Amino acid sequence: MSAVIILVIVVSLGLLLALSIRVVNQYERGVHFRLGKIIGVREPGLTLIVPIVDRLTKVSMRIVTMPIQSQGIITRDNVSVDIAAVAYFRVVDARKSVVVIENVDSAINQIAQTTLRNVVGQHSLDEALSDTAAINGSIRQILDTTTLEWGVEVTLVELKDIQLPDSMKRAMAREAEAEREKRAKIIAAEGEAKAAAALGDASDTMIAHPLALQLRNLQTLAELGVEKNTTVVFPAPLMSAIGELGSFLARETTAAAVETAAAAAARMSAPPAETAWKDDAHTPSPALA
Repeated sequence: MSAVIILVIVVSLGLLLALSIRVVNQYERGVHFRLGKIIGVREPGLTLIVPIVDRLTKVSMRIVTMPIQSQGIITRDNVSVDIAAVAYFRVVDARKSVVVIENVDSAINQIAQTTLRNVVGQHSLDEALSDTAAINGSIRQILDTTTLEWGVEVTLVELKDIQLPDSMKRAMAREAEAEREKRAKIIAAEGEAKAAAALGDASDTMIAHPLALQLRNLQTLAELGVEKNTTVVFPAPLMSAIGELGSFLARETTAAAVETAAAAAARMSAPPAETAWKDDAHTPSPALA
């Protein structure tokens, strides 16, 4: 009987010890209840509690990643979009996270969804697409104001996916195409302006140095002669030179005709003796003698 009693006592003590020992991990905190009242928050390590009387609730202090399901939102400019997000939070006060709110994960998920709809609804579609950092900061600030009372800190909120209607996608594609065409025309106009200015400078240089224009014409003819062409190109300066040459020949012909007419008139107005002397073939001229 003594052996049986000792064995029962040992087994009972072992069971009590097993029920009394609790291990709190490094990333956890233990909220210690005794008869329903908090008597302290236990740090990581080995903790002893009184069986049946005490209860130890472990709270994870790690950052939790919570996806926020897609929400149908109407923006300020009356465009319907579906936006999904992701929130990161962690418990900073284990006592509040257990006492103040029943299910902290579900509560943060619900308030994150409503806050996402409210904040995005105050912005236009362009702002939601381009200024996501400001929207993320606004959502996080609003969540922190509420969740800090629960002992939870929201560390980050990010818009993950924005789904647009097909009609809006087509409209944005047309807008982007028109914007690219506008930029292309502006760039082409700027190029034409710079090219015109460069051509003006080149023309001034060629006027100051006429030989440069002739060299440019010869270079152009050499470039055209590389390919097997049957087209003959005469540069404009060459054509003007031919015209000037024709004018010069016409002036020379006119001058020769004028000189001939003047010589004929001079012969007709010569004295009779001189004329007779010239007509007499048998009488030698004094000058010839």
